[in-house]
Amino acid sequence: MKLKNILIVTDDIETSISFYKELFGLEVILDNGGNVIMTEGLVLQDRKIWEAFMGKEVTYGHHDAELYFEENDLDAFQEKLDQSSFEIEYVSRLMTHSWGQRVIRMYDPDCHVIEIGESMEYVNSRK
Repeated sequence: MKLKNILIVTDDIETSISFYKELFGLEVILDNGGNVIMTEGLVLQDRKIWEAFMGKEVTYGHHDAELYFEENDLDAFQEKLDQSSFEIEYVSRLMTHSWGQRVIRMYDPDCHVIEIGESMEYVNSRK
């Protein structure tokens, strides 16, 4: 068995597509109208469809999970965020953990937590 996709719920699927495309370079693989599969295994699901399927209301921003991306040039990525057309809300700006890994934590447009960190191989190569 293997994990194939991660699905997150969104209020505005077009804004989310633009966000993940502009900032993370993801592309749409399949658009089923309200359910969009993007590269790297990310699936976006329209909130109304998800609520109908689950029979429960969605509540965003509970800080119980995160999407994790790796980027070794975090200075350039921070600059990309600073110049982005999106208003970025940070959990933490560029910081360094005690083990030497630099990371940025932020929210997507629906308050899903995203962490962008250097790969540990890259961190270990600097030592």
